[in-house]
Amino acid sequence: MKEYRKAFILWLKGLAMGSADVVPGVSGGTVALIAGIYTELIDTLKSIDGEALALLLRFRFRDFWYKINGGFLLPLLTGIGTALFSLARLITYLLQHYPIAIWSFFFGLIVASVWLVSKEVKQWNAGSVLAFMAGTVVAYWLTAAMPAETPEALWFVFLSGAIAICAMILPGISGSFILVLLGKYAFILESLKALRFEVMLTFAAGCVVGLLSFVRLLSYLLHRFPSVTMATLSGFMLGSLNKIWPWKEVISTNAKGVPVLTRNVLPASYEQLSGQEAQPGIALACCIAGIALIVILEKVSQTKEVAS
Repeated sequence: MKEYRKAFILWLKGLAMGSADVVPGVSGGTVALIAGIYTELIDTLKSIDGEALALLLRFRFRDFWYKINGGFLLPLLTGIGTALFSLARLITYLLQHYPIAIWSFFFGLIVASVWLVSKEVKQWNAGSVLAFMAGTVVAYWLTAAMPAETPEALWFVFLSGAIAICAMILPGISGSFILVLLGKYAFILESLKALRFEVMLTFAAGCVVGLLSFVRLLSYLLHRFPSVTMATLSGFMLGSLNKIWPWKEVISTNAKGVPVLTRNVLPASYEQLSGQEAQPGIALACCIAGIALIVILEKVSQTKEVAS
């Protein structure tokens, strides 16, 4: 009974992580940190190596299970999967019907996350400041250069999964945020909603490859160059706010009417160009709500650290 209770609690923690990963700006890694399972999660992911694969190929399932800490990993992944599938429809609906409010909420999440991640920079010296500036400039350039629509080919879906999973395991930076940057956030949500298995399996495969390829590198950078790494991440998030600005002018669309090229505009210009209400009051309220959510998560995290 005690094992079932532990598995259920891990499932709930996975559910919280998955819910966070659906929303750009809230990191599943942050939730894992708050829930007190981050270190075990990183150690478990690092245990999935060539030795574990060899055990699996030799059908030594029991040894493989213990090697990868299966009793911890399975309920956690089940909870994450439950959240992804259950929230995909809701987020897709909100993006379609309340885009300004939702993107404003996401904007607030990212602004507060920049503050949260920058607090992890222990030494603001010349190196960390340069890293912050470089991250900001590179991210802004990428968001300005990248079209609103990116390829829907499976190879790009695979690449998106490989990159996004690296962010999902970092406290403070969201995998969904990376998908927004890559122009694949809405597409992945729609695929989950429509149960497009070829897209889902390709994305999952990219996540697995990215996770196994980069988890050690990320762990090394965070331990060896923590201030420079976190400064780069915070700058990257700041520069990428360009992508999440709620009011955009559509310059060109594809044959399906999907925006291909856009540019950011002020709310007043948005009303003139689109003929739709800019809803600045609602946008401001949603932005503040996003900031408040990150602040609350950060306070809960501090309380957790003190209690432990």
